[in-house]
Amino acid sequence: MWEQDFGAWEDTPFSDLPDLGPLSAADLAGHRPPQGESFLDVYERVTPALQELAADGGKVAIVAHAGVIRAALGLALGHAAQGLAFQIAPLSLTSLIALPGGVWSISGVNRMRR
Repeated sequence: MWEQDFGAWEDTPFSDLPDLGPLSAADLAGHRPPQGESFLDVYERVTPALQELAADGGKVAIVAHAGVIRAALGLALGHAAQGLAFQIAPLSLTSLIALPGGVWSISGVNRMRR
């Protein structure tokens, strides 16, 4: 599961990116950088993969960047843009449980080994 493609913005310092002004979570989720993909694109790419893994049953470990983790959290919350509310710490563990009927439970976010 690849991270979001930021297109022309890839490797650009944050200070050099255009100021988009205040955006709602839904607007931010739908914003697509030039030649890149939006967070909604990531969500729509990640969701079927997670649902397929859940249908197979058993435990699965996925190593992913923050955007993919936020997309998974959006799936669990039932609304893609809600996943953007999370700050994902580097090297942290986020745990989701797939329940019957396509329901998801978030059992942990940003867990760190101490």
